[in-house]
Amino acid sequence: MSKNTRSADFRKVDVDELDEEKFIDEPEVSQDDDDTDVISKRESEVKSLTLGGRNLDALKVSLTDPPVYSKDESAKKRNFDIVLDVLTRFRQSEVEEAVKKLDSEQVDILMKYIYRGFAEPTENSCGILLVWHQHAVAVGGIGSIIRVMTSRKTV
Repeated sequence: MSKNTRSADFRKVDVDELDEEKFIDEPEVSQDDDDTDVISKRESEVKSLTLGGRNLDALKVSLTDPPVYSKDESAKKRNFDIVLDVLTRFRQSEVEEAVKKLDSEQVDILMKYIYRGFAEPTENSCGILLVWHQHAVAVGGIGSIIRVMTSRKTV
């Protein structure tokens, strides 16, 4: 025999929740007030590390917690300038070793800054960024490029 077909339980299921193609935007966290303080602290810490000759530590600090959720372009620009300054302090022979010591998330963040540097070139930055890009692709692979290009979070 057949089951009771008068059941209305199927009407309680929200089919929109089951749709794989439904886009849910990431929550935007406003940090505009804290951005300038955080970036100022980061800048002073990076300067002290670079003056001490600890470029790798300065690179890791500059790549930590970038202002991707901030809508303040001046904060993003200031943080980009910090990262670019650190990248230009490395010798060409030190770049490969430095990239190998970064974890995959840091390599992805580095790639974001490299592509921003390509978009906003300064004197001598493109050549340096190409060297960094070569070694970042060697470590992060094509997946790193794809993650950076498809990410909606910009640095």
